[in-house]
Amino acid sequence: MRLVPWQPEDLLRRLDDVVSVYGEAMGYRSELLQTRRGYIGAHARRRGFRAVATLTTEGSLAGFGYGYRSGPGQWWHDQVRSALDEDDRRHWLTDCFEVVELHVRPAAQGHGVGARQLRALLAMADGRTVLLSTPEADEERSRAWRLYRRFGFVDVLRDFLFPGDERAFAILGRELPLAERPVNARRDAG
Repeated sequence: MRLVPWQPEDLLRRLDDVVSVYGEAMGYRSELLQTRRGYIGAHARRRGFRAVATLTTEGSLAGFGYGYRSGPGQWWHDQVRSALDEDDRRHWLTDCFEVVELHVRPAAQGHGVGARQLRALLAMADGRTVLLSTPEADEERSRAWRLYRRFGFVDVLRDFLFPGDERAFAILGRELPLAERPVNARRDAG
């Protein structure tokens, strides 16, 4: 497998594959995936958009990740901003890159794909801080949680509820730039 940077056009050209990986990784129903398709396509045009993809030797999409500059007027940014106090808003959101999606097909998980994608994405990120949201889970058992903790992400908000989703999310953040190796790196997993 090889990791490649993607331009907005690359993501849009492979949007069917991106939505497929997203659906497999998140276990979402197909009707939800059609709505996400529109969001993902719109995200590719956001300021500071950065993306990476992991391709198999046959060219199939094994995983992807993307983000952009977080700012007022963006739904996610405004939801998180409303839950933070003024000091945390200033610290976390003033100059922030948002990791919007980071997914690996279940069959490719456990081989370091997610870690390589996250490292590459954070190396390309533009900002002083980076934020992401992830469903609340057993931190010891969740691959995503272990990955984010190894990369030095800390709790910003816990048990946060986004409108329209009954699941609780954690908002995690860290300072940029990314050090040469992840914090407490043992081996890359993902």
